[in-house]
Amino acid sequence: MKYEYDLICIGLGPAGMAVSVMGSEMGLKVAAVEKHKIGGECMNCGCIPSKALLRMAQFRHQVGELAKMQLTPRELPEPQKLFEKIQKDLTFINEKKTMHMFDKVNLFLGQGEASFIDAHTVQVGEHRLTAKRIFIAAGTRPALLPVPGLAEAKPLTNENLFHLEQVPDSLIVLGGGAIAVEMAQAFVRLGTKVTLLQRSSHILSKNDREAALVVEETLKKEGVELVTGDTAKSIIRENGVVRLETNAGKVLEASEILAASGREMSFASLKLENAGIRYSDKGIEVNKHLQTSAKHIYAIGDCNGYHLFSHAAMHQGMIALMNSMIPKPMRMNFKKFVVPSTVFSTPQISMVGLGEEDLKKMGKRFESIVVRYGDYGAAIAEEIPEGFVKVFTNPRGRIFGVVIVGEGSGEMINEWALAVQQKLRMHQIMFLQHSFPTMGFLSKRVAEQWMMKRMKSSLLKRMAAFFFRIMP
Repeated sequence: MKYEYDLICIGLGPAGMAVSVMGSEMGLKVAAVEKHKIGGECMNCGCIPSKALLRMAQFRHQVGELAKMQLTPRELPEPQKLFEKIQKDLTFINEKKTMHMFDKVNLFLGQGEASFIDAHTVQVGEHRLTAKRIFIAAGTRPALLPVPGLAEAKPLTNENLFHLEQVPDSLIVLGGGAIAVEMAQAFVRLGTKVTLLQRSSHILSKNDREAALVVEETLKKEGVELVTGDTAKSIIRENGVVRLETNAGKVLEASEILAASGREMSFASLKLENAGIRYSDKGIEVNKHLQTSAKHIYAIGDCNGYHLFSHAAMHQGMIALMNSMIPKPMRMNFKKFVVPSTVFSTPQISMVGLGEEDLKKMGKRFESIVVRYGDYGAAIAEEIPEGFVKVFTNPRGRIFGVVIVGEGSGEMINEWALAVQQKLRMHQIMFLQHSFPTMGFLSKRVAEQWMMKRMKSSLLKRMAAFFFRIMP
Protein backbone atom coordinates (compact mmCIF):
# COMPACT_ATOMS: atom_id res chain seq x y z
CA MET A 1 0.00 0.00 0.00
CA LYS A 2 1.22 3.49 -0.84
CA TYR A 3 0.85 5.96 2.01
CA GLU A 4 0.51 9.73 1.73
CA TYR A 5 3.09 10.31 4.51
CA ASP A 6 5.94 8.45 6.11
CA LEU A 7 4.67 9.42 9.53
CA ILE A 8 1.85 11.30 11.21
CA CYS A 9 2.37 12.88 14.62
CA ILE A 10 -0.72 13.70 16.70
CA GLY A 11 0.04 16.47 19.17
CA LEU A 12 2.87 19.01 19.15
CA GLY A 13 3.96 19.23 22.73
CA PRO A 14 7.59 18.37 23.61
CA ALA A 15 7.25 14.72 22.48
CA GLY A 16 5.47 15.53 19.21
CA MET A 17 7.87 18.34 18.38
CA ALA A 18 10.85 16.00 18.80
CA VAL A 19 9.37 13.42 16.43
CA SER A 20 8.14 15.89 13.81
CA VAL A 21 11.23 18.06 13.60
CA MET A 22 13.72 15.18 13.77
CA GLY A 23 11.75 13.14 11.24
CA SER A 24 11.51 15.98 8.75
CA GLU A 25 15.23 16.76 9.12
CA MET A 26 15.96 13.10 8.35
CA GLY A 27 14.18 13.45 5.03
CA LEU A 28 10.89 11.82 6.00
CA LYS A 29 7.56 13.16 4.79
CA VAL A 30 5.87 14.25 8.01
CA ALA A 31 2.33 15.40 8.81
CA ALA A 32 1.87 16.96 12.25
CA VAL A 33 -1.54 17.63 13.80
CA GLU A 34 -2.10 20.10 16.64
CA LYS A 35 -5.58 21.20 17.63
CA HIS A 36 -4.49 24.19 19.72
CA LYS A 37 -0.98 25.67 19.89
CA ILE A 38 2.47 24.38 19.07
CA GLY A 39 4.46 23.61 22.20
CA GLY A 40 1.54 22.02 24.00
CA GLU A 41 1.12 22.25 27.75
CA CYS A 42 4.78 22.96 28.48
CA MET A 43 5.22 25.93 26.20
CA ASN A 44 1.85 27.61 26.58
CA CYS A 45 0.57 26.96 30.08
CA GLY A 46 3.13 24.85 31.90
CA CYS A 47 6.90 24.81 32.23
CA ILE A 48 7.76 28.01 30.39
CA PRO A 49 5.18 30.50 31.72
CA SER A 50 5.36 29.07 35.26
CA LYS A 51 9.13 29.52 35.37
CA ALA A 52 8.75 33.04 33.99
CA LEU A 53 6.29 33.87 36.77
CA LEU A 54 8.59 32.30 39.37
CA ARG A 55 11.55 34.37 38.17
CA MET A 56 9.53 37.59 38.25
CA ALA A 57 8.23 36.77 41.72
CA GLN A 58 11.75 35.96 42.91
CA PHE A 59 13.03 39.27 41.56
CA ARG A 60 10.25 41.17 43.32
CA HIS A 61 10.96 39.27 46.53
CA GLN A 62 14.70 40.01 46.39
CA VAL A 63 14.17 43.70 45.60
CA GLY A 64 11.70 43.89 48.48
CA GLU A 65 14.20 42.33 50.87
CA LEU A 66 16.89 44.80 49.78
CA ALA A 67 14.46 47.71 50.15
CA LYS A 68 13.75 46.67 53.73
CA MET A 69 17.47 46.99 54.41
CA GLN A 70 17.56 50.35 52.58
CA LEU A 71 20.13 48.99 50.15
CA THR A 72 18.41 50.13 46.97
CA PRO A 73 15.95 52.84 45.91
CA ARG A 74 14.74 50.71 43.01
CA GLU A 75 10.96 50.51 42.63
CA LEU A 76 9.16 47.18 42.55
CA PRO A 77 7.64 46.09 39.23
CA GLU A 78 3.87 46.36 38.93
CA PRO A 79 2.36 42.87 39.47
CA GLN A 80 -0.58 43.67 37.18
CA LYS A 81 1.76 43.73 34.18
CA LEU A 82 3.35 40.34 34.83
CA PHE A 83 0.77 38.23 33.01
CA GLU A 84 0.70 40.63 30.07
CA LYS A 85 4.48 40.27 29.76
CA ILE A 86 4.30 36.47 29.96
CA GLN A 87 1.77 36.32 27.12
CA LYS A 88 3.89 38.65 24.97
CA ASP A 89 6.94 36.48 25.56
CA LEU A 90 5.02 33.31 24.69
CA THR A 91 3.78 34.88 21.46
CA PHE A 92 7.34 35.88 20.55
CA ILE A 93 8.68 32.38 21.29
CA ASN A 94 5.95 30.71 19.23
CA GLU A 95 6.03 33.04 16.24
CA LYS A 96 9.74 33.92 16.05
CA LYS A 97 11.54 30.93 17.56
CA THR A 98 9.34 27.85 17.10
CA MET A 99 7.36 28.03 13.86
CA HIS A 100 10.42 27.99 11.59
CA MET A 101 11.33 24.56 12.99
CA PHE A 102 8.34 23.17 11.07
CA ASP A 103 9.27 24.49 7.64
CA LYS A 104 9.70 20.93 6.34
CA VAL A 105 6.58 19.58 8.10
CA ASN A 106 3.06 19.48 6.66
CA LEU A 107 1.38 21.21 9.56
CA PHE A 108 -2.32 20.85 10.38
CA LEU A 109 -2.67 23.49 13.08
CA GLY A 110 -6.03 24.49 14.56
CA GLN A 111 -7.98 22.44 12.00
CA GLY A 112 -9.65 20.15 14.50
CA GLU A 113 -8.92 17.08 16.57
CA ALA A 114 -7.37 13.96 15.08
CA SER A 115 -9.29 10.68 15.13
CA PHE A 116 -8.41 7.24 13.79
CA ILE A 117 -10.39 5.88 10.85
CA ASP A 118 -8.27 2.71 10.81
CA ALA A 119 -4.77 1.66 11.83
CA HIS A 120 -3.08 3.76 9.11
CA THR A 121 -5.62 6.56 8.56
CA VAL A 122 -6.34 9.69 10.60
CA GLN A 123 -9.15 12.20 10.08
CA VAL A 124 -8.43 15.88 10.83
CA GLY A 125 -11.32 18.19 10.02
CA GLU A 126 -11.92 17.74 6.28
CA HIS A 127 -8.56 16.03 5.76
CA ARG A 128 -7.98 12.27 5.71
CA LEU A 129 -4.29 11.41 6.17
CA THR A 130 -2.51 8.08 5.77
CA ALA A 131 0.96 7.07 6.96
CA LYS A 132 3.20 4.06 7.46
CA ARG A 133 3.95 5.06 11.07
CA ILE A 134 1.83 7.09 13.50
CA PHE A 135 2.99 8.72 16.73
CA ILE A 136 0.47 9.73 19.41
CA ALA A 137 1.64 12.59 21.64
CA ALA A 138 -1.73 13.66 23.00
CA GLY A 139 -0.64 14.88 26.44
CA THR A 140 -2.82 15.34 29.53
CA ARG A 141 -4.99 18.01 31.14
CA PRO A 142 -5.58 19.28 34.70
CA ALA A 143 -7.68 16.98 36.88
CA LEU A 144 -10.36 18.36 39.19
CA LEU A 145 -10.90 16.60 42.50
CA PRO A 146 -14.43 15.22 43.00
CA VAL A 147 -15.29 17.89 45.55
CA PRO A 148 -18.88 19.23 45.60
CA GLY A 149 -18.92 22.74 44.14
CA LEU A 150 -15.34 22.79 42.80
CA ALA A 151 -16.25 22.84 39.10
CA GLU A 152 -19.00 25.42 39.71
CA ALA A 153 -16.51 27.67 41.52
CA LYS A 154 -14.63 28.01 38.20
CA PRO A 155 -11.19 27.25 39.61
CA LEU A 156 -7.94 28.39 38.14
CA THR A 157 -5.78 25.67 36.58
CA ASN A 158 -2.50 25.94 34.74
CA GLU A 159 -4.57 26.30 31.53
CA ASN A 160 -6.07 29.68 32.50
CA LEU A 161 -3.80 30.86 35.32
CA PHE A 162 -1.44 32.77 33.07
CA HIS A 163 -4.28 34.69 31.44
CA LEU A 164 -5.22 36.51 34.65
CA GLU A 165 -5.52 40.27 34.30
CA GLN A 166 -4.16 40.94 37.77
CA VAL A 167 -2.64 39.21 40.77
CA PRO A 168 -5.43 38.03 43.13
CA ASP A 169 -5.61 39.41 46.68
CA SER A 170 -5.95 35.90 48.12
CA LEU A 171 -5.65 32.37 46.80
CA ILE A 172 -6.42 28.83 47.95
CA VAL A 173 -4.16 26.20 46.38
CA LEU A 174 -5.46 22.64 46.22
CA GLY A 175 -2.57 20.18 46.13
CA GLY A 176 0.94 19.81 47.47
CA GLY A 177 2.92 18.68 44.43
CA ALA A 178 5.40 20.62 42.32
CA ILE A 179 2.91 22.90 40.53
CA ALA A 180 1.03 23.68 43.74
CA VAL A 181 4.19 24.52 45.67
CA GLU A 182 5.76 26.58 42.88
CA MET A 183 2.63 28.68 42.34
CA ALA A 184 1.99 29.11 46.06
CA GLN A 185 5.47 30.56 46.47
CA ALA A 186 5.22 32.71 43.34
CA PHE A 187 1.94 34.30 44.38
CA VAL A 188 2.86 34.89 48.02
CA ARG A 189 5.94 36.73 46.75
CA LEU A 190 3.70 38.82 44.51
CA GLY A 191 1.69 39.96 47.52
CA THR A 192 -1.15 37.41 47.49
CA LYS A 193 -2.41 35.87 50.74
CA VAL A 194 -1.93 32.16 50.01
CA THR A 195 -3.35 29.09 51.74
CA LEU A 196 -2.27 25.65 50.56
CA LEU A 197 -4.43 22.61 51.34
CA GLN A 198 -2.73 19.21 51.11
CA ARG A 199 -4.10 15.81 52.15
CA SER A 200 -0.74 14.28 53.16
CA SER A 201 1.13 15.25 56.31
CA HIS A 202 3.64 17.37 54.39
CA ILE A 203 4.03 18.92 50.96
CA LEU A 204 5.94 17.28 48.09
CA SER A 205 5.20 13.85 49.56
CA LYS A 206 6.74 12.07 46.55
CA ASN A 207 10.07 13.78 47.16
CA ASP A 208 12.78 13.16 49.74
CA ARG A 209 11.21 14.01 53.11
CA GLU A 210 14.17 16.02 54.44
CA ALA A 211 14.23 18.03 51.21
CA ALA A 212 10.49 18.64 51.30
CA LEU A 213 10.67 19.92 54.87
CA VAL A 214 13.31 22.50 53.89
CA VAL A 215 10.92 23.94 51.26
CA GLU A 216 8.00 23.68 53.67
CA GLU A 217 9.78 25.83 56.25
CA THR A 218 10.67 28.37 53.57
CA LEU A 219 7.03 28.67 52.47
CA LYS A 220 5.94 29.22 56.06
CA LYS A 221 8.57 31.93 56.58
CA GLU A 222 7.39 33.72 53.43
CA GLY A 223 3.77 33.72 54.61
CA VAL A 224 2.08 30.71 53.00
CA GLU A 225 -0.49 29.13 55.34
CA LEU A 226 -0.09 25.36 55.08
CA VAL A 227 -3.08 23.18 55.93
CA THR A 228 -1.83 19.59 55.76
CA GLY A 229 -3.40 16.24 56.59
CA ASP A 230 -6.81 17.53 55.51
CA THR A 231 -9.01 17.54 52.41
CA ALA A 232 -11.76 19.69 50.89
CA LYS A 233 -15.32 18.73 51.80
CA SER A 234 -17.26 21.38 49.88
CA ILE A 235 -16.62 24.57 47.91
CA ILE A 236 -18.88 27.47 47.03
CA ARG A 237 -18.30 30.79 45.30
CA GLU A 238 -20.55 33.68 46.36
CA ASN A 239 -20.16 37.41 45.76
CA GLY A 240 -16.64 37.00 44.43
CA VAL A 241 -15.45 34.93 47.39
CA VAL A 242 -14.52 31.24 47.32
CA ARG A 243 -15.47 29.49 50.56
CA LEU A 244 -13.97 26.05 51.21
CA GLU A 245 -14.85 23.78 54.12
CA THR A 246 -12.43 20.97 54.96
CA ASN A 247 -13.30 17.54 56.32
CA ALA A 248 -11.70 18.57 59.60
CA GLY A 249 -14.15 21.49 59.86
CA LYS A 250 -11.75 24.28 58.91
CA VAL A 251 -13.13 27.11 56.73
CA LEU A 252 -10.89 28.78 54.15
CA GLU A 253 -11.81 31.86 52.11
CA ALA A 254 -10.13 33.55 49.17
CA SER A 255 -10.87 35.50 46.01
CA GLU A 256 -9.54 32.64 43.80
CA ILE A 257 -8.85 28.93 44.04
CA LEU A 258 -6.17 27.05 42.10
CA ALA A 259 -6.70 23.35 41.34
CA ALA A 260 -3.22 21.81 41.17
CA SER A 261 -3.88 18.25 42.24
CA GLY A 262 -2.88 16.04 39.34
CA ARG A 263 -3.46 15.29 35.68
CA GLU A 264 -5.97 13.24 33.72
CA MET A 265 -6.21 11.75 30.23
CA SER A 266 -9.01 11.65 27.71
CA PHE A 267 -8.77 9.62 24.51
CA ALA A 268 -12.40 9.65 23.38
CA SER A 269 -11.85 11.97 20.40
CA LEU A 270 -8.93 9.86 19.11
CA LYS A 271 -11.16 6.78 18.61
CA LEU A 272 -8.22 4.51 19.42
CA GLU A 273 -10.37 1.41 19.11
CA ASN A 274 -10.55 1.97 15.34
CA ALA A 275 -6.80 1.35 15.20
CA GLY A 276 -6.79 -1.56 17.66
CA ILE A 277 -4.95 0.40 20.34
CA ARG A 278 -5.35 -0.70 23.97
CA TYR A 279 -5.59 1.93 26.71
CA SER A 280 -6.95 2.62 30.19
CA ASP A 281 -7.48 5.64 32.43
CA LYS A 282 -3.77 5.32 33.31
CA GLY A 283 -2.68 5.86 29.70
CA ILE A 284 -2.12 4.20 26.35
CA GLU A 285 -0.41 0.83 26.78
CA VAL A 286 3.11 0.68 25.36
CA ASN A 287 5.94 -1.86 25.37
CA LYS A 288 9.55 -1.08 26.23
CA HIS A 289 10.09 0.26 22.70
CA LEU A 290 7.11 2.66 23.05
CA GLN A 291 4.97 0.67 20.59
CA THR A 292 1.25 0.38 21.25
CA SER A 293 -0.74 -2.82 20.67
CA ALA A 294 -0.67 -1.75 17.00
CA LYS A 295 3.09 -2.09 16.50
CA HIS A 296 3.44 0.63 13.85
CA ILE A 297 1.81 3.16 16.20
CA TYR A 298 3.78 4.68 19.06
CA ALA A 299 2.49 6.54 22.15
CA ILE A 300 4.96 9.05 23.57
CA GLY A 301 4.99 11.58 26.38
CA ASP A 302 2.35 12.06 29.06
CA CYS A 303 -0.30 10.02 27.24
CA ASN A 304 1.41 6.73 28.11
CA GLY A 305 1.53 7.56 31.82
CA TYR A 306 5.29 7.22 32.39
CA HIS A 307 7.05 10.17 34.03
CA LEU A 308 4.93 13.25 33.27
CA PHE A 309 7.86 15.57 32.57
CA SER A 310 8.59 17.57 29.44
CA HIS A 311 12.17 16.30 29.22
CA ALA A 312 10.94 12.71 29.50
CA ALA A 313 8.46 13.39 26.70
CA MET A 314 11.14 14.83 24.41
CA HIS A 315 13.40 11.88 25.16
CA GLN A 316 10.63 9.38 24.42
CA GLY A 317 9.93 11.11 21.12
CA MET A 318 13.56 10.73 20.10
CA ILE A 319 13.72 7.09 21.27
CA ALA A 320 10.46 6.13 19.54
CA LEU A 321 11.51 7.68 16.22
CA MET A 322 14.86 5.86 16.30
CA ASN A 323 13.15 2.59 17.26
CA SER A 324 10.80 2.93 14.30
CA MET A 325 13.69 2.77 11.84
CA ILE A 326 16.13 0.22 13.27
CA PRO A 327 15.98 -3.60 13.56
CA LYS A 328 14.33 -5.04 16.67
CA PRO A 329 17.56 -6.31 18.33
CA MET A 330 18.95 -2.78 18.21
CA ARG A 331 15.88 -0.99 19.57
CA MET A 332 16.20 0.93 22.83
CA ASN A 333 14.28 0.26 26.03
CA PHE A 334 13.05 3.69 27.11
CA LYS A 335 12.63 2.50 30.70
CA LYS A 336 16.38 1.99 31.09
CA PHE A 337 17.10 5.72 30.84
CA VAL A 338 17.06 7.60 34.14
CA VAL A 339 14.69 10.54 34.56
CA PRO A 340 15.84 13.45 36.75
CA SER A 341 13.28 15.86 38.17
CA THR A 342 13.30 19.36 39.66
CA VAL A 343 10.81 21.33 41.73
CA PHE A 344 11.49 24.98 40.90
CA SER A 345 10.72 26.36 44.32
CA THR A 346 13.18 28.39 46.36
CA PRO A 347 15.19 26.45 47.30
CA GLN A 348 14.95 24.04 44.37
CA ILE A 349 14.66 20.29 44.90
CA SER A 350 16.19 17.95 42.33
CA MET A 351 16.28 14.16 42.38
CA VAL A 352 17.44 11.25 40.26
CA GLY A 353 17.56 7.51 40.76
CA LEU A 354 16.29 5.68 43.84
CA GLY A 355 15.27 7.50 47.00
CA GLU A 356 15.69 6.46 50.61
CA GLU A 357 12.22 4.90 50.89
CA ASP A 358 12.69 3.04 47.60
CA LEU A 359 15.95 1.53 48.80
CA LYS A 360 14.46 0.47 52.14
CA LYS A 361 11.53 -1.25 50.42
CA MET A 362 13.95 -3.08 48.13
CA GLY A 363 16.05 -4.21 51.07
CA LYS A 364 19.17 -2.57 49.66
CA ARG A 365 22.10 -1.89 51.97
CA PHE A 366 23.12 1.74 51.52
CA GLU A 367 24.55 4.76 53.25
CA SER A 368 23.69 8.45 52.92
CA ILE A 369 26.51 10.91 52.31
CA VAL A 370 25.47 14.53 52.86
CA VAL A 371 27.22 17.89 52.41
CA ARG A 372 25.45 21.12 53.24
CA TYR A 373 25.50 24.49 51.52
CA GLY A 374 25.95 26.11 54.95
CA ASP A 375 29.39 24.48 55.29
CA TYR A 376 30.62 25.80 51.93
CA GLY A 377 32.33 29.18 51.85
CA ALA A 378 31.02 30.20 48.44
CA ALA A 379 27.41 29.52 49.46
CA ILE A 380 27.85 31.51 52.68
CA ALA A 381 29.46 34.44 50.85
CA GLU A 382 26.68 34.47 48.26
CA GLU A 383 24.05 34.27 51.04
CA ILE A 384 22.54 30.97 49.85
CA PRO A 385 23.35 28.71 52.82
CA GLU A 386 20.07 26.74 52.61
CA GLY A 387 20.39 23.31 51.05
CA PHE A 388 22.36 20.09 50.78
CA VAL A 389 23.61 17.39 48.41
CA LYS A 390 22.68 13.86 49.52
CA VAL A 391 23.91 10.74 47.77
CA PHE A 392 22.67 7.23 48.45
CA THR A 393 25.64 4.93 47.87
CA ASN A 394 27.53 1.97 49.33
CA PRO A 395 31.13 1.21 50.38
CA ARG A 396 32.03 0.30 46.78
CA GLY A 397 30.82 3.68 45.55
CA ARG A 398 27.78 2.57 43.60
CA ILE A 399 25.42 5.52 43.16
CA PHE A 400 21.80 4.51 43.79
CA GLY A 401 20.23 7.98 43.84
CA VAL A 402 20.84 11.65 44.57
CA VAL A 403 18.85 14.49 46.14
CA ILE A 404 19.98 18.10 45.84
CA VAL A 405 18.24 20.96 47.63
CA GLY A 406 19.39 24.49 46.97
CA GLU A 407 20.21 27.07 44.35
CA GLY A 408 21.41 25.53 41.10
CA SER A 409 20.20 22.03 41.90
CA GLY A 410 18.35 21.79 38.58
CA GLU A 411 21.68 22.22 36.78
CA MET A 412 23.72 20.10 39.19
CA ILE A 413 21.44 17.05 39.00
CA ASN A 414 22.32 16.43 35.33
CA GLU A 415 25.85 15.33 36.24
CA TRP A 416 24.42 12.80 38.68
CA ALA A 417 21.84 11.60 36.15
CA LEU A 418 24.70 10.76 33.79
CA ALA A 419 26.55 9.06 36.64
CA VAL A 420 23.57 6.86 37.53
CA GLN A 421 22.78 6.05 33.90
CA GLN A 422 26.39 5.19 33.03
CA LYS A 423 26.93 3.34 36.33
CA LEU A 424 29.81 5.58 37.38
CA ARG A 425 31.21 5.28 40.90
CA MET A 426 31.83 7.88 43.59
CA HIS A 427 35.60 7.93 43.03
CA GLN A 428 35.01 8.95 39.39
CA ILE A 429 33.01 11.97 40.56
CA MET A 430 35.77 12.81 43.04
CA PHE A 431 38.49 12.74 40.38
CA LEU A 432 36.51 14.95 37.99
CA GLN A 433 37.66 18.55 38.33
CA HIS A 434 34.72 20.82 39.12
CA SER A 435 34.84 24.55 38.48
CA PHE A 436 35.34 26.49 41.72
CA PRO A 437 33.64 28.30 43.43
CA THR A 438 30.38 27.03 41.91
CA MET A 439 27.57 25.27 43.74
CA GLY A 440 28.39 22.28 41.53
CA PHE A 441 31.66 21.94 43.46
CA LEU A 442 29.54 20.45 46.24
CA SER A 443 29.13 17.35 44.06
CA LYS A 444 32.89 16.81 44.20
CA ARG A 445 32.87 17.54 47.92
CA VAL A 446 30.26 14.87 48.66
CA ALA A 447 32.38 12.33 46.75
CA GLU A 448 35.42 13.39 48.77
CA GLN A 449 33.44 12.90 51.96
CA TRP A 450 32.54 9.38 50.82
CA MET A 451 36.25 8.66 50.26
CA MET A 452 37.22 10.07 53.67
CA LYS A 453 34.72 7.72 55.25
CA ARG A 454 36.47 4.82 53.54
CA MET A 455 39.79 5.98 55.00
CA LYS A 456 38.50 5.37 58.52
CA SER A 457 39.29 1.71 57.88
CA SER A 458 42.39 0.71 59.86
CA LEU A 459 43.36 -1.72 57.09
CA LEU A 460 43.31 1.00 54.44
CA LYS A 461 45.31 3.31 56.70
CA ARG A 462 48.00 0.67 57.21
CA MET A 463 48.12 -0.06 53.48
CA ALA A 464 48.42 3.63 52.61
CA ALA A 465 51.20 4.16 55.14
CA PHE A 466 53.06 1.05 53.96
CA PHE A 467 53.06 1.96 50.27
CA PHE A 468 53.93 5.60 51.00
CA ARG A 469 57.02 4.55 52.95
CA ILE A 470 58.32 1.96 50.48
CA MET A 471 57.94 4.10 47.41
CA PRO A 472 61.21 5.89 46.39
